[in-house]
Amino acid sequence: MKDALTLHRALLEWEAVHEIVRLPIGIAHADELPKALGLPADRCLVTRVFACDDSGPDDARPGRRFLTGVIVRAGDRPPAESVRRAMGARRIGPARADLVNAVTEYAAGLVCPLLLPESMPLLIDRRLVDGPPGPGVVYTPTGEPSTALGIRGPDLAALCQAEPVDLGAPAGVPAPAPRHGGPNTPGRRHPVG
Repeated sequence: MKDALTLHRALLEWEAVHEIVRLPIGIAHADELPKALGLPADRCLVTRVFACDDSGPDDARPGRRFLTGVIVRAGDRPPAESVRRAMGARRIGPARADLVNAVTEYAAGLVCPLLLPESMPLLIDRRLVDGPPGPGVVYTPTGEPSTALGIRGPDLAALCQAEPVDLGAPAGVPAPAPRHGGPNTPGRRHPVG
């Protein structure tokens, strides 16, 4: 399983300024980060994992099943319909914990948006990207119940290469063509000075 040390080594390699923070209490889910750190929820991010299926209308053609991650503020639940449209999936739902553990190599409730498999597309709530500019530090889980990753929001967004999406898009908007994902880990170094 991936942990704080795995993340720390990768971030050092990418020359990304960051901090691994020891939590005063253990957490079972990333939604507990604000309480553990004594911070507002908008400074703590959670990666929600969904199971997607893009089978045809009659299930006549074989569909592709995959996981996708969605980065939102702690406590927020992205509308499944918005995620489904963004991924071009026919069906979507929260991924089972055992599947999340196996695919991401993180504890299911403590998934970090970094070092995810290339086969797993990653979305981010556009409000987190378009929010107030600045070097504000955000916190995400590390896969461990006793630590969190502190990193500047713009650096995290650049490193995880998540696609910004409007998670509040009105119903009735047609689904875009299916996205076949790209890597969400940097293939080259990003300046994060």
